Amino acid sequence: MPASIACSKSVFEDPSSPSPPVDAILSLFGVSKSYGSLKALDAVDLEVASGEFVGLLGPNGAGKSTLFQILSGLFVADAGEVRALGYDLRRQPVKALAKIGTVFQQPTLDLDLSARANLRFGALLHGMPARRRLDRIEAEIHRLGLGEQADIPVRNLSGGNRRRVELARALVHEPQVLLMDEATVGLDPASRRGLLEDVRALCAERGVGVLWATHLVDEVERAHKVVILHRGRVLIEGPPRRIANHAGAANIDEAFMAMTGAASSS
Repeated sequence: MPASIACSKSVFEDPSSPSPPVDAILSLFGVSKSYGSLKALDAVDLEVASGEFVGLLGPNGAGKSTLFQILSGLFVADAGEVRALGYDLRRQPVKALAKIGTVFQQPTLDLDLSARANLRFGALLHGMPARRRLDRIEAEIHRLGLGEQADIPVRNLSGGNRRRVELARALVHEPQVLLMDEATVGLDPASRRGLLEDVRALCAERGVGVLWATHLVDEVERAHKVVILHRGRVLIEGPPRRIANHAGAANIDEAFMAMTGAASSS
């Protein structure tokens, strides 16, 4: 494995990779954020297309969570622009955030409420009309296959099913962009695999554009595109196989470690 690799921000599309539509539904241009003297994000450019699974791969401290806090409206970028379906997040936050669903790294469910009640709360936050709210909650409950478990306290569900409830809540308002921030943390291998398959299916079946942040390389091996973030900067982006070839590495795991000096936990 090479000791050092000259990185370029973009790697041409791999013709053997699946090709989702090219029109971006989530676009970031020059997004920067600092905390005092610490530059958490440095002029980040990134795009996600409809039906595209984009892996945001970076070691701990790369800036992934800061980026997601900006994309979900919790933080405001110091510079740059974020657009969701053409809506500027800074100038049109309500319209932009209506197009985005988010599953955060830290669990955010009310454990004393049922899955159904948690979905109802999420739908109310989005101001959904009563009839549509009921229809969407039932549709997501059916998709989860929870049955009678939909009405018991979430604290009694397995870790994997809790994460699926969080995913359902993020989808209840039918967003076209889904943000997944280290969403498999704490899950067993089977639950981690199941969550990944659920999200890939959303890309293929509903055309949802997904930005999946992780430090686990195996989670992005089948991504349409991988963006490697390190110390707040995008080092390279492109299909996993093409990034590996560009780096002179056997696979995306080796390329990631060579570029960032990170030990893979995949």
